[in-house]
Amino acid sequence: MTQFEQKIRVLIAKPGLDGHDRGAKVVARALRDAGMEVIYTGIRQTPEMIIESSLQEDVDVVGLSILSGAHMALLPIITQQLRENDMEDVLVLAGGIIPDEDVAALQEAGVKGIFTPGASTQEIIDFIQTSMAQKEAL
Repeated sequence: MTQFEQKIRVLIAKPGLDGHDRGAKVVARALRDAGMEVIYTGIRQTPEMIIESSLQEDVDVVGLSILSGAHMALLPIITQQLRENDMEDVLVLAGGIIPDEDVAALQEAGVKGIFTPGASTQEIIDFIQTSMAQKEAL
């Protein structure tokens, strides 16, 4: 059985001090309904906590929900720490309030998918499934 034929394992985390997690929970449920295994870490996660959970859970995808405005400080730290822990093959996604002018820098840092308000859960599901299928084809 190939990795993609197994359930895709997704960690959903809320980095920083942001306590609003309704969107993260909606996405987590949609991914679970689409057949993925979802681990939700809860609010107020440090980058180190997110990395530790990612390692322990052996995830394929890390989804970061951020509404606090700290995305340029926290997300590059998380992608860097994933690389430092030999997890550069993990697909990193971000959702929340991310201004258009920050998208290129986040992508450069290793965030592969960025979903701002108005993105549908189906867009996120499709992005993950397509990305995992492409990874599997390599």
